[in-house]
Amino acid sequence: MSDKIQKGMEAENLAADFLKQQGYEIVARNYRYQRSEIDLIVRKENWLVFVEVKMRSSDAFGYPEEFVDYRKAKNIVFGAEQYTFEHNYEGNVRYDVVAISLRNGKPEIRHFEDAFY
Repeated sequence: MSDKIQKGMEAENLAADFLKQQGYEIVARNYRYQRSEIDLIVRKENWLVFVEVKMRSSDAFGYPEEFVDYRKAKNIVFGAEQYTFEHNYEGNVRYDVVAISLRNGKPEIRHFEDAFY
């Protein structure tokens, strides 16, 4: 397994654990549809939330949340629309970002609700 994939899995595990502690239920991980990949799909109360996870070992080139650009957001929305269609879901939908920065080897996690669209 490549280092990039391993770090991505580590970030997703950290984000999933963090969200569970905040009362979210993990519905799906790494949902893929055509060109779209959604890291986490979670549920809390009457919201289905599509989550993009970004981790950086340094903020030297910007904060992790800054790396979710228009194209990435558009692909997530595209995949989310397919997921809601497949599951006949008609409730509230939101798009969040969980940003993880490593500070002295320790993760600092920030959750941005309703991050785009």
